[in-house]
Amino acid sequence: MRTLIKLFLLAVIAGAVWLAWGLALPVTPTGQKFVLLRSGFSTRRIANELRDAGIIRSADAFLIWHYLHHRRSLKAGEYLFEKTANAVEIHKRLVRGDIYVHTVVIPEGFNVFEIAQAMQDAGLCSRQEFLDAAMNGSALISDLAPEATSLEGYLSPNTYEFTRTQTTTEMLDAMVKQFRQVARQIGLNSDVYQTVTLASIIEKETSVPEETAMVASVYYNRLQKNMALQADPSVIYAELLKGTYTGALHHPDMQFNSAYNTYIHAGLPPGPIANPGKTSLEAAMHPSTTDYYYFVSDGNGHHRFAQSLEEHNRNVAAYRKAVERK
Repeated sequence: MRTLIKLFLLAVIAGAVWLAWGLALPVTPTGQKFVLLRSGFSTRRIANELRDAGIIRSADAFLIWHYLHHRRSLKAGEYLFEKTANAVEIHKRLVRGDIYVHTVVIPEGFNVFEIAQAMQDAGLCSRQEFLDAAMNGSALISDLAPEATSLEGYLSPNTYEFTRTQTTTEMLDAMVKQFRQVARQIGLNSDVYQTVTLASIIEKETSVPEETAMVASVYYNRLQKNMALQADPSVIYAELLKGTYTGALHHPDMQFNSAYNTYIHAGLPPGPIANPGKTSLEAAMHPSTTDYYYFVSDGNGHHRFAQSLEEHNRNVAAYRKAVERK
């Protein structure tokens, strides 16, 4: 009988030591460790993933701790482990849902190709996956812009925080919701498709806020005269769609056969060529009243505006001299 009691006590002590080893003894990750725990993973699967990643010492000890603590739900998501911690502390993090978020900055004027690259660089999805979803996601804005064939123009520039458990559609939806919020703020509720299309060109033409309304006036004046808009960014976008853009425009490119080429087709292109910010949207809604039909860079980040082609040609010559001097 005494022997049995001793063996029992030894087993209890051994179990306690093992449990203490598995739960209380801290583990130091080898560098940054990311572990993705997807929705639907069982607690056993989660424990095994953590053990295999070298985050906890024992999956069984982790499970015992979990079941002894009222089986509190462990939150799915991606977790970053880079600090020394024991299994009890790790369990608390998973109960809190202390998941890792990826910050993605989408500047004003990014087009879907640039946003897709940013999303891939953040490790959230592949570039092609994002492009496919964005180019076929017009249902998300069908109430605002029923003419839209893609989400180009409606992925609002902002700083976003996404997780790797979100789907591409969910991330696109967040960007569209941000666009809707901006649209409400500025009162954009009519001619949405045309306004966003023009705003996207304005956004690509100037980064100077005080010039946006003047640039808008040039395009409105040209539209009223049925003059070609002759916007270089539209040609670039046409070539991006075809996969032929080489990083620079040349004179032959101005004859590139595309409905987006505003050198050979008068009027607005078939849709937005980028995703405009609030300032450009407001400029497209409220252009300045001017007699300008032309503008060109002054070589210092701003533009010179002109009423006539002769004046414009002088401005172009001044720009070329400014470039040569640099």
